[in-house]
Amino acid sequence: MAEQMTSTAGKRVVTEQKKSGLTTQDLILVAVLVAAGAVLKLTVASFLSFGGMKPNFMIAMYCLAIILIRPNVLQSAAIGLLVGLVSQIPMLNATPLVNIASETLGAVVCGLLVLALARVAADNKVCQNAVFPGIITFLSTTVSGYTFAMIVGVTVAGLDPLAVFGVYAVMVLGTATMNTVVAVILTPVLKAVLKK
Repeated sequence: MAEQMTSTAGKRVVTEQKKSGLTTQDLILVAVLVAAGAVLKLTVASFLSFGGMKPNFMIAMYCLAIILIRPNVLQSAAIGLLVGLVSQIPMLNATPLVNIASETLGAVVCGLLVLALARVAADNKVCQNAVFPGIITFLSTTVSGYTFAMIVGVTVAGLDPLAVFGVYAVMVLGTATMNTVVAVILTPVLKAVLKK
């Protein structure tokens, strides 16, 4: 009995050690989703624009990556930083450097929410497959969007923070809602693909 418990504990330690680093499959998934987000942002996003709101596929895709691979917070920050750097491509961004901060912070929030909600939703398949990615993507997009808005509005334009918060509310929350729909639709599809 003691040997069996020691063996089980040993397996758990090995599993946790493996989980501490991203696998090659995880890195490939991140790269593919970030690339897909960039392509969709350049092509499809403008067709889905409505009243100044449109999905930000870059944010939606890094949220999906973090939801699927469940990295630690530092790894989530690295994914956000990568997206922020990719967003410096002129066609993807009209305001250089701002996305580095906003996407990194959005990805950190996403990583923290994934770790927190994974424990709550561990036994609830409905929550994991629908509500779970939706909540995380909505909140992460909101944080990223308002970080972007505050940097541009307060730091660059010198506007009042409350004014910026109100002016950007429709755009940020609208984008967060659209990203949520993307995440809720794509999460089960990508999970099925990854299982195969």
